[in-house]
Amino acid sequence: MASHASNLWVLLGLGIAGILLAAKKLKKTIREDFGAFIDKLLLLPPPQPAPPKAPHPLTGLSFAVSDVFDVTGYVTGFGHPDWVRTHEAASSTCPVVSTLVEGGATCLGKTVIDELAFSISGENKHYESPTNPAAHDRIPGGACSGAAVAVATNAVDFALGIDTVGGIRVPAGYCGVLGFRSSHGAISNTGIIPVSSSLDSVGWFARDPNTLRRVGQVLLHLPFATQRNPRQIIVADDYFQLLKIPVDRITQVVIKSAEKLFGRQLLKHQNLENYFESKVPSLKEFTRTKATANTKVPTSRLLANVMQLLQRHEFLQNHGEWINTVKPAIDPVISSQLCENAEVTSEEIENLNTIRNQTRVAINSLLKDDGILVIPTMPTVPPKLGSKEIISEDYQNRASSLLSIASISGCCQVTVPLGHHEKCPVSVSFIGRHGGDRFLLDTVQTMYASLQENSSVITDPKASKKTISPEESAEIAKEKGNQAFKEKQWQKAIGLYSEAIKLSENNATYYSNRAAAYLEIGSFLQAEEDCTKAITLDKKNVKAYLRRGTAREMLGAYKEAMDDFRHALVLEPNNKRASLSAERLRKVYQ
Repeated sequence: MASHASNLWVLLGLGIAGILLAAKKLKKTIREDFGAFIDKLLLLPPPQPAPPKAPHPLTGLSFAVSDVFDVTGYVTGFGHPDWVRTHEAASSTCPVVSTLVEGGATCLGKTVIDELAFSISGENKHYESPTNPAAHDRIPGGACSGAAVAVATNAVDFALGIDTVGGIRVPAGYCGVLGFRSSHGAISNTGIIPVSSSLDSVGWFARDPNTLRRVGQVLLHLPFATQRNPRQIIVADDYFQLLKIPVDRITQVVIKSAEKLFGRQLLKHQNLENYFESKVPSLKEFTRTKATANTKVPTSRLLANVMQLLQRHEFLQNHGEWINTVKPAIDPVISSQLCENAEVTSEEIENLNTIRNQTRVAINSLLKDDGILVIPTMPTVPPKLGSKEIISEDYQNRASSLLSIASISGCCQVTVPLGHHEKCPVSVSFIGRHGGDRFLLDTVQTMYASLQENSSVITDPKASKKTISPEESAEIAKEKGNQAFKEKQWQKAIGLYSEAIKLSENNATYYSNRAAAYLEIGSFLQAEEDCTKAITLDKKNVKAYLRRGTAREMLGAYKEAMDDFRHALVLEPNNKRASLSAERLRKVYQ
């Protein structure tokens, strides 16, 4: 009897220990920063210029950088502890990082990347892989997994990464954020560890299109210009057949948004297989595939093979000597990929470069200056952690086929989240011609709110059928706008406040709130206009006077701004913000 009781206590103890271990493991998996950061640091921007000069364009924004960007005093880790052990700390900061800091943004840290920035899974056995905040049991996507996770969790406003074969696009799609791959060569790669020099492009993540665009304007050194709308939106029908989720879940969102914003006449459909076959003749000479000579290989697969071959060849050119000398422990999947068809002749390299050039010309010819190509970002929702799907031939073939267009052509591409399918993030990608970065960023900003709206309707069609009054709908839109504002999603907030105004155009609060969001993105004229409208509707709206005063101050209209702050003081004599602002302007104006 005593023995039986003793065994019972042992079993009970083992059970409790198991529960504690499981709880500890779960706690370890979902860390405070979701495992995004590998180093915390602080790079502060310079002081703001004195009025009437405009503030720095990225004022108030925070960012992180993937661990391939040099930062003075830190070893750039490249996703591998042996790399850290065999390299010195950087003696200078990457110019891209310096440009952002000088532009007013604050750098908060360096983020985890895939091992040697080579894969697209987001899993790294040497470090704890970042947790996908949108689907905890799914991979975050790589190579720049930590940067995407940092943005998705609101740890930073935007984050830098490098895109070789999907390093920005994949984690953006899998974590449910915006991801922009710039045109190849548009931004200097100085101070960035190369993966594959002919494929590497600087990219960045953001939660809203306005932040995405502001960062692009600084990095691409874009002067002010009027936004242009697309004149053709081309849906690559055959590439959507690579999807393993319902095609309409993506295409109908884009089609409905394009029709609403620009009209049905802009939409076109294209079979890229036939197009590339006629426009990229050098693909016919490319024979380094797994297929036999008698088997017709799709051009999408051939382009994917070209991308993978270039990635392997140039990676080994850059880092083969280090690998042979240090003999680091490399993930078996990556190691096998590096060993596959490692030797490439000079004649083959020449043909690969010809294919790259012809593909770029083909895409530029298709899109011209005013076209957008629409393709899926990835063929599936994020695979489960530890699953064999990520290394399956089917997954690799479909994914690399989708990712190869921008990588091979060097064109710019943006990943746009479109809500969820089966509780996992889904997205679509827009491709612009090489050098069309500004146009692509403008298009995303124009279409984003409509894409999100149509995505919600398609995901939950019943929601659109509920009958509520326009005033109730306006209040719902306003509350959603307030939430977006709290999350610093300024452009989304503007879209929601605009929706509220359409539904109830005589509500002063909606105009005043939209003005606050306009102030955050530096659109001071629009903010002033909204505040004036709010004051017309409600002459006791203190917030409208304060916000108009701020807008006018930024526009250099100091006397008018001082009058607004003084009026706010009449309405609220104890308002500290109004008092301080009026006093500050009195000194400047006098």
